[in-house]
Amino acid sequence: MDLHSLQTAEGSKHRKIRLGRGRASGKGKTSARGHKGQMSRTGSVHKPLFEGGQMPLVRKLPKRGFNNFTRKTIIPVSLDALARFDDGTEVTIELLCEKGLVNGRFDGVKILANGTIDKKLTVKVTAFSSSAKEKIEAAGGTCETV
Repeated sequence: MDLHSLQTAEGSKHRKIRLGRGRASGKGKTSARGHKGQMSRTGSVHKPLFEGGQMPLVRKLPKRGFNNFTRKTIIPVSLDALARFDDGTEVTIELLCEKGLVNGRFDGVKILANGTIDKKLTVKVTAFSSSAKEKIEAAGGTCETV
């Protein structure tokens, strides 16, 4: 099966019903809009949550808390997790994503000092805790903030 050989299923395509074309069409006169009212007029639309002027449910329900739109999502990675990389590896955010240590939507990665490290790694991430930076440099590695 190729794209050029695709066809619609028999009976799935319908002709558009033509409104306001006389009484014999079955959709003449009011053109299936009924008599009077807001929705009988041309150009009438209302919002999806509009409830006819009644106070909408969305406005009745209480709002709680505070949504900080400038908040940054920083994913923590411990030193134990970096132990899986070979000696002399350049550890970047892309490499951490590839290995499955970080995933989802985030704004940065921070290395925390949980555990120990004995490999010489070049780590390039958003942030380091001060003790994690000391441990990486003590093992002979380097820390670079991106």
